[in-house]
Amino acid sequence: MSGLPRFVAAGEALTDMLHTGADSWKAQVGGSTWNVARVLAGLGVQSAFAGAVSQDVFGDALAAANDAAGLDPRFLQRVAKSPLLAMVYQLDPPKYFFVGDDSADLHFDQSQLPAQWQQHAQWVHFGGISLARQPLAGKLVALAEELKQAGVAISYDPNFRALMDKDYDPTLRRMTELADVIKVSDEDLQGLFRSDDIAAAFSTMRQWNPRAIFLFTRGAQGAALYRGDQVWQALPPAIQVVDTVGAGDASIGGLLFSLMSNTGYDDGEHLRFAVAAGAAACTAAGAAPPDLALIRRLFETCALSS
Repeated sequence: MSGLPRFVAAGEALTDMLHTGADSWKAQVGGSTWNVARVLAGLGVQSAFAGAVSQDVFGDALAAANDAAGLDPRFLQRVAKSPLLAMVYQLDPPKYFFVGDDSADLHFDQSQLPAQWQQHAQWVHFGGISLARQPLAGKLVALAEELKQAGVAISYDPNFRALMDKDYDPTLRRMTELADVIKVSDEDLQGLFRSDDIAAAFSTMRQWNPRAIFLFTRGAQGAALYRGDQVWQALPPAIQVVDTVGAGDASIGGLLFSLMSNTGYDDGEHLRFAVAAGAAACTAAGAAPPDLALIRRLFETCALSS
């Protein structure tokens, strides 16, 4: 593979073990940061996922899916450690726990990444449970600080999960301070701040970084984009929902693609593109990266609201 990627997502790739029956489980590749990398690659941006996976059957499946998505294989590290598993024992509403003590993801080593990659990357994305699992979290925060000093743009999606308790609070604040674009949902805010006062939680995050662009998503109610004192709101287009898995990853991926590629758009149009990308992801089962042509069609029917 020639050249180095314009977009890199650093974090976790894992295996979702879905409980499908009394004694039945289904393995499915996943991971929020990895999904965002797949979204950008699917939209035609040279991209990579920087992280570590196991050398067993679960790691083999992730590596194969990584290749199938067109991600730069030089950024995926294979480590002789156990896999990271998300045991989803109930689907609706989802209930889960993670299995991954000393697992491969924790052994990611940025010194093994290709030389000069930071000079080529325009955006690097962080988020998910990788920032709540030590020692990986410390490595990633340090990398984000290094990239910030180098002038690389940073995006951040905390993507709340149950293991993000009060010990995660310093990471939440630091990553918010470092990021140029932050995606957060109403459910994220409720969980991250352990409060039902969503407005106060969102205000706190914005106070931590007033210069950042915030993408605030609210599921079927649409999304809003905040930049300084300006706010744009958009309603999702009418679609036939298959499932909502990966919609959040697609929305932040769509926004980043739009900021990188749709240079003539204003912020309202960037928001509409992000909402259209999230909606497109809902038209197929699982976290399949949405098709650019479908996103552009949905963009045309995605309206700004007051």
